[in-house]
Amino acid sequence: MRPEQFLEVAVVQASAPLFDAVSGMEKACRLIVEAGASGARLVVLPEAFVGGYPRGLSFGAVVGSRTREGRNLFARYHEGALEVPGPGIERLGAAARRAKAFVAVGVVEREAGHPGTLYCALLYFGPDGTLLGRHRKLKPTASERLVWGEGDASGLTVLDTPFGRVGGLICWENYMPLARAALQRMGVTVHLAPTADARPAWQATMVHVAVEGRAFVLGCNQVTTKGDYPADLLAHPEIQALPDVLCRGGSVIVSPLGDVVAGPVWDEERILRARLDLREVVRARLDFDAAGHYARPDVFRFEVPGLPEPISCRPASEEGAPAGGTDPRTRSRSTPASAASSPAAAPPRRRRTPGRGSRRRPPASRRPGSP
Repeated sequence: MRPEQFLEVAVVQASAPLFDAVSGMEKACRLIVEAGASGARLVVLPEAFVGGYPRGLSFGAVVGSRTREGRNLFARYHEGALEVPGPGIERLGAAARRAKAFVAVGVVEREAGHPGTLYCALLYFGPDGTLLGRHRKLKPTASERLVWGEGDASGLTVLDTPFGRVGGLICWENYMPLARAALQRMGVTVHLAPTADARPAWQATMVHVAVEGRAFVLGCNQVTTKGDYPADLLAHPEIQALPDVLCRGGSVIVSPLGDVVAGPVWDEERILRARLDLREVVRARLDFDAAGHYARPDVFRFEVPGLPEPISCRPASEEGAPAGGTDPRTRSRSTPASAASSPAAAPPRRRRTPGRGSRRRPPASRRPGSP
């Protein structure tokens, strides 16, 4: 069946309490329902919205040494992460169901039954409230590697929806050409880009990703201040050294030809809304299609071992089988690498997302305002 022509989207720019998954989740649920009430059928929330982006903290780690205070702070950050699966997932799913929308929300994930490694993840919910998929950040940036593990190819989630294929990359994953190529090969027409990067230069990245992929790009960021940290941590020397404004936002929606449809929004909480004409994707691919007539598979070979097939989210009347599921780890197996190297997008099919498996590295320095 031909995809629907128009899509109402909502990009949520807001702040959320750090080290407090419950409060972050409650605010996320309220914003999801609010966005759905305006008619949005796709709602996006920023990177690490639930659990928090711990900007400015070293967790007591330098090369060759860790402090007891830093370990205690990490334990507190771990406690404030979102357990997956868990009650918080049910509440986020209920909000998506009330909104009657597909929802993508950035969380700091604590894997149920495995205390230790945290993940920066993007969770995908269907309009019936089911958890459809989970993407874990492939490469945390700089000091993020101390507190977040790495995802793998099986988490490159793409949803095959009635309005086209939706997928996303988190923050500086969008600088990874092959990660973008993987989503392009799976036919993404709406590219989600939750981030913690508020530099003006990030806007150029969003335009490039849109023009390269000939897809709509939904860039989504938080707007945060030191006041979003717990009150008892404001006296921490590293937090005291931070500016009052930690992240200015910059959420934006860009068309397949690089035109800014909405935003960017700075220094305020706002739900950015737009009505997308999905025919623009086909129009834009007349002269450039990175995974089609511009791919040159006779010259370049591209394979992603373990790359999953898109998850079918179409009504059973379209696919001949129920769509969606309740846990991203219950899907069927992923496609072989040979299928991933084909220029054409693979047909939709359910798949399995990753279990554990990550590594962490020592921290590196980072400029304020960068992820």
